[in-house]
Amino acid sequence: METTDKIKQQIEENAILLYMKGSPKLPSCGFSSQASQALMSCGEKFAYVDVLQNPDIRAELPVYAQWPTFPQLWVDGELVGGCDIILEMFQKGELQPLVKEAAERRDASENE
Repeated sequence: METTDKIKQQIEENAILLYMKGSPKLPSCGFSSQASQALMSCGEKFAYVDVLQNPDIRAELPVYAQWPTFPQLWVDGELVGGCDIILEMFQKGELQPLVKEAAERRDASENE
């Protein structure tokens, strides 16, 4: 499978997906740490891809997303943004409902 196809599949299969350096429990950079903390604070489970373990995705995703940096948060197939946007949305109370609604749709479709 080509890298772009793998990225598309990951984004399609995961309602809430964070491309980051490291993992939520062991982030490998400060920005990924802050982004995953904000996401975990929303209280919904989310998928993540460690771009350090996937150099092909690390190279290809910025081109596909037209977004140069990591982390990248994708919700319902749409790029939300990087660390600054995630934190700003969290502080304004905009991230929580976005994540909650995506999780509810995901859970509803899994139970059909």
